[in-house]
Amino acid sequence: MRMALVGLIVGMALGFAGYFGGFGAFLLVAALGAVGFVVGRFADGDWELGDFFHNREHGNRRR
Repeated sequence: MRMALVGLIVGMALGFAGYFGGFGAFLLVAALGAVGFVVGRFADGDWELGDFFHNREHGNRRR
């Protein structure tokens, strides 16, 4: 699926949540969307848990 279409669908969902449910519903939908995005990236294999937790002793320090 194209990213522009995904962005359109997410924007529409956030708009409906904000209009019908108020700002609290908007924040809830946005937070759950972010969680779903992260879980989807892990499920696709684009991210691994080790990418976020690495040992600095091996010279992988960012400067």
